[in-house]
Amino acid sequence: MKEILTRCGYRCDLCLAYRPNVEANPENRAVLSDGWHTYFGFRIPPEDIVCDGCMAENPQLIDQRCPVRPCVIEKGLGTCAECPDYGCSRLQERFVVYEEFADRAGGDIPQRDRERFILPYENKARLDDLLRNQTSMREGD
Repeated sequence: MKEILTRCGYRCDLCLAYRPNVEANPENRAVLSDGWHTYFGFRIPPEDIVCDGCMAENPQLIDQRCPVRPCVIEKGLGTCAECPDYGCSRLQERFVVYEEFADRAGGDIPQRDRERFILPYENKARLDDLLRNQTSMREGD
């Protein structure tokens, strides 16, 4: 599957909740419910886990109260990396940085858990890279 980046820098294609991934492996809903509880502190019932991704038109979303999506849409941007207010408080509350989760977990997170529960959402580094690339492209013009 091709990389699908959300407005806040999450990766739909890596997310177990993304509809094509749920349809291919419906048993991963329970795995994800447990993993989100372990690493993020919230639990969603497995039967409620399916997401079209925030880039879809009229999507079914896991997080109906996301503060980032409407902001990016209102500003007419593709992602937060394009925003002059990059790093605003709305986005900061959504940042996922592996090292912070590992510190809270008391050390390294098992690789399989990292791939399933952290990597899809490790958005700060992705957005920082996008911002750097956009900046260097503008400076190269």
